[in-house]
Amino acid sequence: QVRLAESGGGLVQAGGSLRLSCAASGRTSSTLGMGWFRQAPGKEREFVAGIRWSAGNTYYADSVKGRFAISRDRAKNTVYLQMNSLKPEDTAVYYCALQSDYYRDLRTGGGYDAWGQGTQVTVSS
Repeated sequence: QVRLAESGGGLVQAGGSLRLSCAASGRTSSTLGMGWFRQAPGKEREFVAGIRWSAGNTYYADSVKGRFAISRDRAKNTVYLQMNSLKPEDTAVYYCALQSDYYRDLRTGGGYDAWGQGTQVTVSS
């Protein structure tokens, strides 16, 4: 069993920055990758960023490339999402997710085995 706990959400003005954190606990020895997704009101959940746990390869949605950066601290079992140049359309609940046991595409929600509760990010114009 893996548990994920996100933190770092909040209210920020357009153009500002936020850093999200997601700490994994429990059975983390089989972690192959972690990712961030978001869901805005009335919209489907969408992929934001993903990272391979061992090699550190990163993947981003086109809408956040150049503005967001995903990173991980393997010793702390924590993944981060640095969000810069935030826009009102980035407003959403952000979820972290963890992939374990066997490799799947990090860009799809079906590729993950555990999810956090989510943290709200609100960007005001």
